[in-house]
Amino acid sequence: MALVCALTNEVPETPVISPHSGAVFERRVIEKYILENGCDPINGKELKQEELIEIKTPAVVKPKPPSATSIPATLKTMQDEWDALMIHSFTQRQQLQTTRQELSHALYQHDAACRVIARLKKELTAAREALATLKPQAGIVNAPSMISEPALAAEAGAGGAHQMEQAGMSAEVIQKLQDKATVLTQERKKRGRTVPEELVTPDQVKNFLTVASHPGLHSASVPGILALDINSADHSKILTGGNDKNATVFNKDTEQVVAILKGHTKKITKVIYHPNEDTVITGSPDMNIRIWHVPTSQTQLLLRCHEGPVTGLSLHPTGDYLLSTSSDKHWAFSDIRTGRLLTKVIDTAEVGLTTAQFHPDGLIFGTGTVDSQVKIWDLKEQSNVANFPGHTGPISGISFSENGYYLATAADDACVKLWDLRKLKNFKTIQLDDGYEVKDLCFDQSGTYLAIAGTDVR
Repeated sequence: MALVCALTNEVPETPVISPHSGAVFERRVIEKYILENGCDPINGKELKQEELIEIKTPAVVKPKPPSATSIPATLKTMQDEWDALMIHSFTQRQQLQTTRQELSHALYQHDAACRVIARLKKELTAAREALATLKPQAGIVNAPSMISEPALAAEAGAGGAHQMEQAGMSAEVIQKLQDKATVLTQERKKRGRTVPEELVTPDQVKNFLTVASHPGLHSASVPGILALDINSADHSKILTGGNDKNATVFNKDTEQVVAILKGHTKKITKVIYHPNEDTVITGSPDMNIRIWHVPTSQTQLLLRCHEGPVTGLSLHPTGDYLLSTSSDKHWAFSDIRTGRLLTKVIDTAEVGLTTAQFHPDGLIFGTGTVDSQVKIWDLKEQSNVANFPGHTGPISGISFSENGYYLATAADDACVKLWDLRKLKNFKTIQLDDGYEVKDLCFDQSGTYLAIAGTDVR
C-alpha cells in the first residue's frame, strides 16, 4: 500500500506523520505549512516540526534526469511553486467546506425566521380584528338618564294588549302639513330640473371603491345589520339596526361608537336618523317604535301604534310626525313630540303592509302590501288615491325621487319598476337576475341615480 501526502496527493519522498491527525505528509511540504500556519492542516490543532514522526520506507527510486537538460536552481523554483499550489488548493478545499456549512446554517436560520414572521403576521391580524371590535366601544360615555318617567309611561303596558288612542288630525296639524308642502314646492321650483355640477358621472360611480370597513358595531354572536340611515346634516354619523336587538350610532370619521341603543326585545328592522336633531327612531317586530335621545342613549318616547311587527317607517318633512306601517294591515301617523297617535287607517284590501315612504312634499305617501300592490295615500283625507299593480310577491321597498315626479318600487319578483306619478303609469322595468332579492332602494338627492341593495351584497 503506497503512502500519499495529504497535501499534494503524491507519494512522498520523505514521509512524516502528524501525531494529532494521523495524516501522512511530505516533510518539506508540511514544514512549510507549519512555518506559515503553525497548525495541523487536517484538524487545525497546533503542530510543531519537532512533533512530526518520520516513517521509515524504502527509498523511492526515481529515474535519473536527463543529463545536461535542467538547471538545479530552476528545478528547485518549480518545485517550490508546485508545493505552494498544492497548499493553496488544499486551503481552498477547506474554505469551500466551511462555506457550505455556513450556507446550510444560514438557510436553516432563514427558514426558521420565515416561520416566525408568518406566526407574527397571523397574531397581528388577530390583534387588529380584536382591536376593530373593541375600538368602537371607546367612544361611548355612560351618560345619566335625563328622560322623565312620564315619557315612558306607555312602556309599562308594552306587554299588554292596550293600544294608543287616536287623537285625530286637527286643523292645526293639517295646516302645518300644508304650509310645509307649499314651502318645499316653491324651493323645488327654484332649483328647477338642472343637474348639480358636482354630481359624479356614471364612469366615476363605476370606479367607486370601499374606503373603510367597520366590523364590531353589533354583536358577533348574533350578526347582521338589517337597517341603516345617515344623518343628512352630518354625514359622519351613521345609524344601524341589527339582529342583536340594538341600534348603534357610529361616527365614521373618528371610528367610534357614539351610542348603543338597547330596549327592543326583537331585531331592529327600520331606523331613521332625524335630519335636524340628535334623535333617532327605530322600529322592530316587537311591535314597538322607539324615539331615542342619542347623547344619553335613552328612550324619549315609546310608541305602540300597532298590533303586529313594524314593517315601515318614514319621517315627515316637518320633522315632527312619523308614518309607520305594520303587518297588522294598518298605517299610523304619530306626533313624535308628544307621542300621540294622530290617526290609524286600515288598508283598503285589509292585507298586511310591508313598507312606507313619504312623498317629498309630505301630503301624500306610498305603502307596499304583501299582495304585490303599491298604494298612494292622501294624508289629509286619509284615503287611497292611486294603486300601482304589476309586481308579484310582497313589496320590499319604495322610493320617491326628490323632484316628486317618479316612484321606484321593488318586490320579491327580482325586478324594479319606475312609475310616473303624473301619468300614473309604469315607464321602465329593470329586470334583475332570477332569485335576486331586493332589500331596499333609494334615489339620490338629484334624482339621477337609483341605488338598489340586494342579497348579493352589492
